[in-house]
Amino acid sequence: MFNATAIDDLARRLADLVPHGARAAHEDLAANFRDALRAGLRKLDLVTREEFDVQRGVLLRTREKVEALEARVDELEAKLGTP
Repeated sequence: MFNATAIDDLARRLADLVPHGARAAHEDLAANFRDALRAGLRKLDLVTREEFDVQRGVLLRTREKVEALEARVDELEAKLGTP
């Protein structure tokens, strides 16, 4: 679900921000950052793009049906003379 390359790249960038005195632990820090990022992302309630697109399609179809029903109710009320 997560782009491992992007997480690795971000972990490397974070490790690069560490002061030069701690550069000896660069790889260890990068691994720790990577693990922390992955753990944090797993805790989030995220959906894949595919799941999002499916639900968006369902919502659009539902909206179309509701609008059609509202138009039909307006039409029937007009025939009955109900405001």
